[in-house]
Amino acid sequence: MILVTGGTGLVGTHLLFDLCKSGKQVRALKRGNSNVANVKKVFSYYSANPDELLKNIEWIDADLMDVHSLSDVMEDVTEVYHCAAIVSFDPRFEKEMMKINVEGTANMVNVALLKDIKKFCHVSSIATIGHSEHAELFTEKLLWKLSPNHSNYAISKYAAEREVWRASEEGLDVVIVNPSLIIGAGNWQQSSSGIFTKGYNGIKFYTDGTNGFVDVRDVTSLMIALMKSNIINQRFILNSENLSYKPFLDMLHQEFNKPLPSIKAVKLLSNIAWRVEKIYSWLTNKPPFLTKDTAYSAHAKNRFSNEKIRNAFPDYKFIPIEQSIKDTCRLFLKDKAVVSL
Repeated sequence: MILVTGGTGLVGTHLLFDLCKSGKQVRALKRGNSNVANVKKVFSYYSANPDELLKNIEWIDADLMDVHSLSDVMEDVTEVYHCAAIVSFDPRFEKEMMKINVEGTANMVNVALLKDIKKFCHVSSIATIGHSEHAELFTEKLLWKLSPNHSNYAISKYAAEREVWRASEEGLDVVIVNPSLIIGAGNWQQSSSGIFTKGYNGIKFYTDGTNGFVDVRDVTSLMIALMKSNIINQRFILNSENLSYKPFLDMLHQEFNKPLPSIKAVKLLSNIAWRVEKIYSWLTNKPPFLTKDTAYSAHAKNRFSNEKIRNAFPDYKFIPIEQSIKDTCRLFLKDKAVVSL
């Protein structure tokens, strides 16, 4: 039996599809208020018979903070994919994010050790990769140093990784993946998929920042490949391409036949904008569109190496980001057409 946490998220839904498509029996954790309808929608993107595949999933409502329930959930489980996490740059969710991302991960690996789980895959983030002014490409070897520029999310994911490494020293076989900005279809208001909603509505501003991008289908395919391999106790950057935000946004808007972003947001404008957003959020009690952390990251020039994962699987070919954008925009428009009927 395979256990997947975070089964209703972007990575989780696509991972469940890949596992079910290969005939695996899967136990998936979700929060009590999570909507599994989105899982069926994602399955329908890639299969004409999503209901048949969904029969392979045993859904269980569970709390990562409840060690006793996790012990029951991991009964008869041999492999764990830990995808569950809170992704937020809103300061109001800092405590909850630290609790779920760090303590929740600690609980998962502790129970996995007790249950003698054979292998544990942890989904981390590119945010935990160390940076260096002297490195053209950031690699898994760079040390992560605490900095005022690190977001609370990055700090929480780094602390979660430390729990996984601690468990590996205690005997749990683990692999960690560090995806860059993930492109994929699903909940169009959630995680990185939300940028397609914003792109469809039209984005006027762009920055000169650079980031890594990867298709969600590559993320899940490589997670499964790592779990099948003899590789243990290593981490891997999952990154297809490094792009400036301007060409990325241009490709997205071209697919939607929308005017291209034309106003360059310099750092001063971004710093004013996030402060205005903070006031607006406080007055309306709505989550801010822009925060101090996202404003900073929008101008950062980050480039990530995928050499290590390519050396591990030399025959693997990443989906080009242009194709990823085309596929995701097509599914967005398909969903929008259905909603409009």
